[in-house]
Amino acid sequence: MKRNMYSKDIILVLTATFFYMSSPMLVTPLITGFTESIGASAAVMGFVGGLMNLCSLLCRPLAGNLADRLSKYRVSLIGAIFMSLACIGYILAPNEAVVVAARIINGVGFACCSVCMATWMSNMLPKEKIGSGMGVYGTMNALGMAVAPAIGVSVYQRFGYRAAFCIALFFSIAIIIVIQFVKDKGDPVQTENPGNRELVKNAEPVKENTGKPQLQLVDVKVLPIAFIIMLFAIPYCATQSFLVTYAEVQNLPVTVSMFFPTYAIVLIVLRLTLRNLFDKLPFRVFLLSSCICELLAILLLAGMRNNIMMMLASVFLAGGYGIMSSVCQSTAMLLAGKEKRGLANSTYYIGLDLGMTLGPMIGGALYGGLDIRLFYPVLLVTMPLAGVVYLTAGKRLRRLKNDR
Repeated sequence: MKRNMYSKDIILVLTATFFYMSSPMLVTPLITGFTESIGASAAVMGFVGGLMNLCSLLCRPLAGNLADRLSKYRVSLIGAIFMSLACIGYILAPNEAVVVAARIINGVGFACCSVCMATWMSNMLPKEKIGSGMGVYGTMNALGMAVAPAIGVSVYQRFGYRAAFCIALFFSIAIIIVIQFVKDKGDPVQTENPGNRELVKNAEPVKENTGKPQLQLVDVKVLPIAFIIMLFAIPYCATQSFLVTYAEVQNLPVTVSMFFPTYAIVLIVLRLTLRNLFDKLPFRVFLLSSCICELLAILLLAGMRNNIMMMLASVFLAGGYGIMSSVCQSTAMLLAGKEKRGLANSTYYIGLDLGMTLGPMIGGALYGGLDIRLFYPVLLVTMPLAGVVYLTAGKRLRRLKNDR
């Protein structure tokens, strides 16, 4: 049955998506400073800062399997409850041990929500609209990433850390409220119905299952996509962590605070403008254009001397990592059957989490071990590597969008 691209259920899931992204993004720029304020050492501060993503990475395979076995509503509700509990932990935390526990709980909740919301959204879309629909989904993510940190920092500066964490708690509770009104609960897709087997175009042959369903950690078909988004995320996340230090060490006359808001605004415009092309153009077109954009962004940052160069770098980075994050996610779901989109999403997010973890780590190694002027030139290697992954991925990935 053909679905309305902007049905009530889809709008509600998009709204919940904004809230699930806003809650942890509000906490992220504040949590290390808060941990220090209650007596933590510098080592613990860094550990706390990366703990949520690490925990989320480890939990994603389980979340992906749950998304394919339980209703998306139920797993999203579990995730939202965990995120709410984590925010309560931040608000009441008397010491760093409670913050560590809250970060672990937050990572579990974030893994459940991120995998299930994307899968839930994709299952409501017709196959020919997955690219554009997930582009809108990605726009809501970008909006949460742009708005929430600004709100959090503003509230913290006026009222303190715990007041800011109350806003994050509000966002988490809002997820629970919003998803109650979604009629389509995202029940698991039945690949085989006795007496009425549905044949889906381009689906894998249905195999007889005589035993219990096995737990799969990743979808092998989606692994090339996970590697590609990891390579795009490494320069972005290294920049996210070290741009301020990079500019300060070189005494560059730039206003670093303008970089990421500009990135977010450009990304939202690009995703909305290109949303229909996501369903029409083959994957290789986006890969090539995004590789060129990210290479230009890295080169501009390497030679940055003023705000104009910095702003141009943010624009090209939005055309690189920003666009590929949407394209890779929609492609991952097309590579998997509808009944395995939860696992496909979790595999995609494993690549994204690895990029978010490796980016700061590689950035730290480059910053501590090389001349600062070599920081960005070394990161240029990621884009040729993304091309190598694509060329070795096999014909299925190269033909995917040409078959439409």
